[in-house]
Amino acid sequence: MAWQILVRQAGRLTASFLPSNANTCKSLGSASVLPQQNLFPLTCEGALLVFTSTFSAVAPEEYVKRNYANNISEYNTVLGSLNAQRRNFLLRDVYDDMLLDGVQPIRDTFHTLIVGAMKGARLQDALYFMDEMKSTGLMPDTTIYNFIISTCGKNKNSDCAIQVLEEMKRCGVKPRGQTYIALLCACASCGRVDRAYAIVRDMTAAGLGLNKYCYAGLITAFKNREPVTEETTSKIIELVKQSKGWSSVEASSGSGDSGMIGVTEEELYNIPTAEIVHRRYINRQLTVYHTALHACADLGSKEAVEKISEMLKQDGYAPDLFCMTQVIRCYLRCRDIKGAKKIFDDYISSGKPLALEFFTVSQPNFVQFCSARFM
Repeated sequence: MAWQILVRQAGRLTASFLPSNANTCKSLGSASVLPQQNLFPLTCEGALLVFTSTFSAVAPEEYVKRNYANNISEYNTVLGSLNAQRRNFLLRDVYDDMLLDGVQPIRDTFHTLIVGAMKGARLQDALYFMDEMKSTGLMPDTTIYNFIISTCGKNKNSDCAIQVLEEMKRCGVKPRGQTYIALLCACASCGRVDRAYAIVRDMTAAGLGLNKYCYAGLITAFKNREPVTEETTSKIIELVKQSKGWSSVEASSGSGDSGMIGVTEEELYNIPTAEIVHRRYINRQLTVYHTALHACADLGSKEAVEKISEMLKQDGYAPDLFCMTQVIRCYLRCRDIKGAKKIFDDYISSGKPLALEFFTVSQPNFVQFCSARFM
């Protein structure tokens, strides 16, 4: 299917370069009658004409074979397949093909397009698809705006995320709890602690409780805030302690929202486990610990990682594979190769489930780690 999309894209591209004058087209093959200075560009045009005629002047049955979709249902299936394969860069090409074929996109089409743009962190595409949606007379709903805000966060563009929220309110679309959390996490990606706390105050004033994703967002905000100080890790540890009061009842039920089908809350809020949340070795109850350990590993604070790991055990939880991976990553970042080796060996000997990520975590210090591992 991907090659068919690329062939149609190439056809559109070459068609845009072809000369509009029929006489010019007829003379492209006669280099002898052309001025010397025009030889190269017209020869290129001739090559493009040959390419176009090869791919466009085909028999009807050959066109049917090359055409990957004919109606809105088939196009929606193609878009869903591209999202599943993470080929988000082809979504706009498929959308262009859809319009060329005279197929009218529907709400589900734009939903799939914007979800794909969000997962691929393609902000320009997401905004383009939303504008196209409006031009067809379809107004974005809360879920669509949530996806756009999330995409802003993936691109570390908190200003755009706030503008999207303001537009949402102007259009009469009511924000939900997910909207505020997505905005909080978008501001957190830029280290805007002040904005993140302002959103928390707005949520509290609206009677919305803080769930684990809110605390994860605040932790990320402190991690990304510059400059990094000694207060950074202490704030992260403090937030982990405060998060123990959150209730699963307060959590927004993304899985129950029909608009969130195919999108986890971890993906919507850009949580570190977003790409692997469906793996069997991930305990989703540890979201705050995942985010805190990931943040401290990025900061290279071995003391903070050890303290958070101890808090995790005191709460009666066993660290999952993601937690152990972050601990090892922190030790390697601090050049404590022997300490990382011990944690690695202990986990291997425990018989707990393994995954490829557990082994690839040592890549930045692969030589040193292997030397210590097999001594």
